[in-house]
Amino acid sequence: MANLCIIPARGGSKRIPGKNIKNFLCKPIIAYSIETALKSRLFDEVMVSTDDSEIAKVALKYGAKVPFIRSEKNADDFATTLDVLKEVVASYKINNKSFNHICCIYPTAPFVSAVKLNEAYKKLIDNSYDSVIPVMKFSFPIQRSFEIQTDGKVRYKFSEFQNSRSQDLTECFHDAGQFY
Repeated sequence: MANLCIIPARGGSKRIPGKNIKNFLCKPIIAYSIETALKSRLFDEVMVSTDDSEIAKVALKYGAKVPFIRSEKNADDFATTLDVLKEVVASYKINNKSFNHICCIYPTAPFVSAVKLNEAYKKLIDNSYDSVIPVMKFSFPIQRSFEIQTDGKVRYKFSEFQNSRSQDLTECFHDAGQFY
């Protein structure tokens, strides 16, 4: 069964320029995602989708492949992760390569472990799921969240819960931003 790991790492970050190759504990942050994917032994190929030659150089140094450069269209501020994944799959298809399973690991996810990847893969296979995503519990009930109005005032996003005790509210979760 052929499995592909895609690490999407564009070069045009606006908030933190060069974030994908910034050093984190003595090595480029993307190196952690690459090394974890390789260590998991789940993938026939670990590739980085990038538009940036410096990112490509770092990716190759840490053992990933960079079989093609990401299109300009999928390297702008509006391209989604799904757009990038579709482009990668289409590019492999042109070269007569296909995969049974694809995992997207973000380049800025240094705390993903090979154990977690293997656990997620086992869930995917054992339960015949379409996908698996790691989630985290919100630190405080989202039902008690606020919105800031245009006049600078705050109001409850969900006013029906403003008098509820936090322990009585349903726990909510969000995407951990690590992998899919």
